[in-house]
Amino acid sequence: MKNDFVIVLAPDSFKESMSAKEVCIAMEKGIKKVDASIKCIHVPMADGGEGTMQSLIDATNGEIYDLEVTGPLGNKINANYGILGDGEVGVLEMASASGIHLVPLDKRNLLVTTTYGTGELIKACLDKGVKKLLIGIGGSATNDGGAGVIQALGGKLLDKEGNELGFGGGELDKLHTIDLTNFDFRLKDVVVEVACDVNNPLCGENGASHVFGLQKGATLEMVSILDRNLRHYADIIKEQLRKDILDIPGAGAAGGLGAGLMIFLNGTLKTGIEMVIEYTSLEEKIKDADMVWTGEGSIDFQTQYGKTPLGVAKIAKKYNKPVVAFAGKIGDDIDILYEKGIDSIFGIMKEVTSIDEALKHGKKNIEKTAENVIRLIRLI
Repeated sequence: MKNDFVIVLAPDSFKESMSAKEVCIAMEKGIKKVDASIKCIHVPMADGGEGTMQSLIDATNGEIYDLEVTGPLGNKINANYGILGDGEVGVLEMASASGIHLVPLDKRNLLVTTTYGTGELIKACLDKGVKKLLIGIGGSATNDGGAGVIQALGGKLLDKEGNELGFGGGELDKLHTIDLTNFDFRLKDVVVEVACDVNNPLCGENGASHVFGLQKGATLEMVSILDRNLRHYADIIKEQLRKDILDIPGAGAAGGLGAGLMIFLNGTLKTGIEMVIEYTSLEEKIKDADMVWTGEGSIDFQTQYGKTPLGVAKIAKKYNKPVVAFAGKIGDDIDILYEKGIDSIFGIMKEVTSIDEALKHGKKNIEKTAENVIRLIRLI
């Protein structure tokens, strides 16, 4: 091992155990225990889901702000958004304001849940003067096509009598007029990128309501109503705004929020890992490194479908850098990952234990495994 050896540490979080930043710190501790001369470059990662905002903030030395917003059921809740280190890019996760985890099981009703709070987070970012918005839309509790976002940003969705629609996907069949007279003008000068890892259209058997509705507590009857209402919503948009959103891939993401962000905010859909790779400047950091380490809580055959370790590995392989992955759990059929760029996968568990104990001791286990990997590398 040469004297100026450099390792890029680019893991995802280990859910319920460690943030991506904490994983980086634990990895470096193990490395330095063996060889203090090794340079470690921390690049906390995420794949567009939970933890994406935190990873981007950590990687850019940005700041997170708390805000009281309207929750999925119309009640006031605390949510947050971030501003990246350059002060020009706002980042938020719709789940923070409109997520399924915010709605108790016995109150999950897609006919009434709203994305209004997500719109309030967007407005808060605009108030900070951002030039770009990064929005993660996983984990939604909604099926309103982004109607709540539009309302929170000053747009009016009116029925035949000129009354504002209420919250939820159950109201969209009443939509008669879209009035954007007072829609937040600042959005015209802001680039919006949306982390979206599904290609579902807005409506139909592969659409938002049919594919995701039951998972969010809808009955079969509700699913039919919601799908019909979203189709009406799309028809009104096409008629009045001259934009056809019905069959665009990704429009059905997050209960149709994908459609709302594309139509009303001119949002561009990107895979979550692509977005994080870009804004953490991962590729630039990998170019001159000697090795890349990544990982997440569980690695198995599904890791090949847009998950962090494989996204990191693809960039590393462009520059012929060896890739080591760490996982709390190693699942089945991982051989495909070796073919796609990961060179070695290490489980961090040192003994049979309960899940609670495994989560509790994650940092120690990462540190010890990192130490052992470096000891092995030094023998080569």
